[in-house]
Order: sequence, then C-alpha cells, then structure tokens
Amino acid sequence: MRLDHVVIHVSDWERSNAFYRDVLGAELVERGGGPARHYRIGEQQLNVHGPGTKPHPVALHEARPGGADLCFRWDAPIQDAIEHLRRHGVEVLEGPVERFGTLGAGTSVYFRDPDGSLLEFISYG
Repeated sequence: MRLDHVVIHVSDWERSNAFYRDVLGAELVERGGGPARHYRIGEQQLNVHGPGTKPHPVALHEARPGGADLCFRWDAPIQDAIEHLRRHGVEVLEGPVERFGTLGAGTSVYFRDPDGSLLEFISYG
C-alpha cells in the first residue's frame, strides 16, 4: 500500500498556486474551472481546500490554512535546495540539519509556505 494524496488548506488561491508552482515545481491541475485545486509534485499529489470550496467528507477536526507539516525529497545536494529557496525569496528557518526519512539518514532544510505550513526538503545525496 502507498499514500495516494494528502490534503492541504490554503487561504489564497493565487498566492498558493504561484508558490507551489514556482518553489516546489508543482504541476497545477485544474478541473471544472476555477483555480487549480490539485498540485502534482513528481508522483505525489496534494489536493487543496481553500476559499470557496466545501469538500465532503472532511476530517473530524478540519485543518486550517498553515496547518500542514510536509517533507519533500530533494534529489540534489541540500545546498542546491538552500540556493533555490533564496532565489525565490523564501527564508530558510532551519538547516541544514541531519534528519531521518523514508530512505534513512538525510540532510534537511525547513521553510514555510505563504500560509505558514512547515515544509521540508530532505536530501539523501
């Protein structure tokens, strides 16, 4: 079994779509008009709830914008990730630091999306 997708919550479609497209390299998937509500990053997908959506069903305690904590694999040296974030004006909160992920020991950097969700790039190389 594998995880198929994760749901995140955002407060501003335009701002979040630009951030996830430009900083995380997400493919913005639009369905049925309106703003993109799905972000494909490699073989992973984030479904996005935000202004004007009324998803059903939802978790008992529905998440709010800024409530996610997600890690993405960076397939290059972690210093490249730091430079990438700086080019996009994204502040590195912490790192590089040693962490343990799906492939074992790695090196990570932490940053936030526009709503404040904690994001991490981990490099195993």
